[in-house]
Amino acid sequence: MSKTTLWIRTAVILVITIGAVWLVFGPRGSISMSDFSYDGIKKNLAQNINLGLDLKGGSHLVMRVKTEEYLKKLTENDRDAAYLVAKEAKDENGAPKQFPIGEVSSVTDAKTNTYSFTLPVGDPSKLQDVIDEVKKKVDLANPNFAWTESRTDSGVTWTLPLAAQKKLGEQASEQALRIIEGRINQFGVKEPTLQPIGAADSHQILLQMPGVDDPERVKNLIGLESRLELMKVVSSPYPTLQTYASREEALQSLGGKEPPNRKIYPYAERDEDVTATKKDDTKPPSRFVVIETPAIVDGNELREASAVSRTGSNDDYQIAFALKPSGAQKFGDWTGKNINNYMAVVLNDEAKSIAYIKSQIFDRGEISGRFTKSSADDLALTLKSGALPAPIEYQEERTVGPSLGADSIRAGVSASIGGLVFVVLFMLFYYRGAGVNAVIALVLNMLLTIAALIIFDSTLTLPGIAGLILGIGMAVDSNVLIFERIREELRDGKDIPTSVSLGFDRAFLTIIDTHLTTIISSVILWMYGSGPIKGFAVTLILGLLINLFSAVFVSRTIFIWLLQRKRTMQKLSI
Repeated sequence: MSKTTLWIRTAVILVITIGAVWLVFGPRGSISMSDFSYDGIKKNLAQNINLGLDLKGGSHLVMRVKTEEYLKKLTENDRDAAYLVAKEAKDENGAPKQFPIGEVSSVTDAKTNTYSFTLPVGDPSKLQDVIDEVKKKVDLANPNFAWTESRTDSGVTWTLPLAAQKKLGEQASEQALRIIEGRINQFGVKEPTLQPIGAADSHQILLQMPGVDDPERVKNLIGLESRLELMKVVSSPYPTLQTYASREEALQSLGGKEPPNRKIYPYAERDEDVTATKKDDTKPPSRFVVIETPAIVDGNELREASAVSRTGSNDDYQIAFALKPSGAQKFGDWTGKNINNYMAVVLNDEAKSIAYIKSQIFDRGEISGRFTKSSADDLALTLKSGALPAPIEYQEERTVGPSLGADSIRAGVSASIGGLVFVVLFMLFYYRGAGVNAVIALVLNMLLTIAALIIFDSTLTLPGIAGLILGIGMAVDSNVLIFERIREELRDGKDIPTSVSLGFDRAFLTIIDTHLTTIISSVILWMYGSGPIKGFAVTLILGLLINLFSAVFVSRTIFIWLLQRKRTMQKLSI
């Protein structure tokens, strides 16, 4: 091999090594002399390497998705939809059919697993017509949760079977898991562990968040509701917005009872002076408005949401949102027909803002109200991630202190150093001078593996340290294969340069085979394992890939360098 090639190989190794040293030990900001002191290096290491919950500390949460609330809401929604369809049914000429519909009722009892609703029909001869009309517009025969139907002379009852309840509960839990994952990822928690635990019907979710500074904010963010609806306000046209001083007053305007197509929501007058409200810690005055149901569009049609400031003040943020094409079309059709009528932006059963329709609007709107930046960011994030299908409750909460992490780090580091020292002594004793070559490749392998974890922004956990130690063993195994092959070639009478060349060439395929099979197993662990298992798999995969560079390329370069210096070498220390 020419000297030019040797210098190129040496330059590649030096550049990669210097880069790895900087990634692991170097500062991420401005450089000062303190960065090169013991405390400075220790501080840089802590900043550069992301530690998991078991090493750094953090929060451990077990939550349950309240699927009974989801089933209750589903029952009530289908109940109201069936009532409205039957009440407002029209014939082909557009004339009302005027079915004799009584007061609709429902039963939602989680203890007995009963979810049903009854639609009274005063005239038994009209019963089939009412059922046919409801089935045309209300999906009561969905293959995933078909309602069972039972008839009497006085009406019809739809009941949700146990099998459908189970399937819907599982779907709600899976959806909640995806939404929580989206919220946590956008919040910025690095390498969280999020997975179902317990029996399938427990609907429990485990969340572990390493290094969280404000766990309460994360908890609030996880459970924060985000049911956004754009709804028509029952009021005279602009400029008269009909509001009520109390819920009772609004109820009286409806005859003393909310019909299925009307809801009463509080409306906070959010244009008040926020400075004044902060001093006495009181909320802005609230009134009540009557809203027409169902909503024009809901949060499922949301495409984007973001916090925006109009004045630059930290207490004057709004939520700007945009709708998907399907929602924009419905919104545009409605606003085009309701010029000068009032529309409310309803968030979690509260009218956040009300405006009259000046002209047709399609895909954009705003939730006004002088939010703080933090609350506006959190609300925008939850709107983007979607509404939780059901509330969640926390069943277990534990905080892992940093002392446990420090003990774990010391134990892991001690195990790694102990294993490394033992391997180094063995290699030096058994392979003599060639053992130095193996030690250099081994140390470089560890350095590059940690640098790779930093590059990929991965988190180092206790299982990850185990993967690092196993990588040491695999790296040593590669050197043993190479050195033993070189010994065989020397015993066959070949000269040193030829033995070294053949030793690396013939051991290479075996090294590739052992590494590839282990990497395939690790990839499967990464695909199907939980957080700690993934940490182990990632560290091991990176260590094995880097070992192909350190044990083959670097080690061979060292041998070539020695042979170039001593062209008449008579004996190889191996």
